[in-house]
Amino acid sequence: MSATASATPAARALSLTATLLTGTVALYTTLVALGNITDFGTNRQFVRHVLAMDTTFGDDDLMWRAITGHGVQDAVYVAIIVWETAAALVLIAGTWFWARRDHDRARRISTYGLLMLMLLFGAGFVAVGGEWFAMWQSRDWNGLTAATRVFLISGFVLLVIHLPSGGREATGRP
Repeated sequence: MSATASATPAARALSLTATLLTGTVALYTTLVALGNITDFGTNRQFVRHVLAMDTTFGDDDLMWRAITGHGVQDAVYVAIIVWETAAALVLIAGTWFWARRDHDRARRISTYGLLMLMLLFGAGFVAVGGEWFAMWQSRDWNGLTAATRVFLISGFVLLVIHLPSGGREATGRP
């Protein structure tokens, strides 16, 4: 009897949920990366304005943090795109392993991809962009809502994929 056939209905439902949720985040991340690659200029302007802090309150106590060199700004943007692309590929692999019912590998790989997104959007956009570069002060170039949304969705999926399945996998029995 295969592991899938012996799994409880709840375990099969959880596996399907993990597959679909991981796949959804993989699709989203792929589209974000693809959009940044094919429409490079739009979000490059976003990154440039956030790093330059040119639409913040202009407080002299904060403006020393601004990065105005286009070369550095563009390097940061390219690094973001590379990170997004890598996360998308990892999540696609995680989705593949979920679909193949290789739960241990799927969980591990998906965890890495989801953590990559949480680091990018939580540490990168919310903490560094939002606080260090005072993005929250900008009416025009404030990506905190979108970054928080991706951070929370990724965290939710991370929790779901680590739920005990209630089947053999959760009990540790062969």
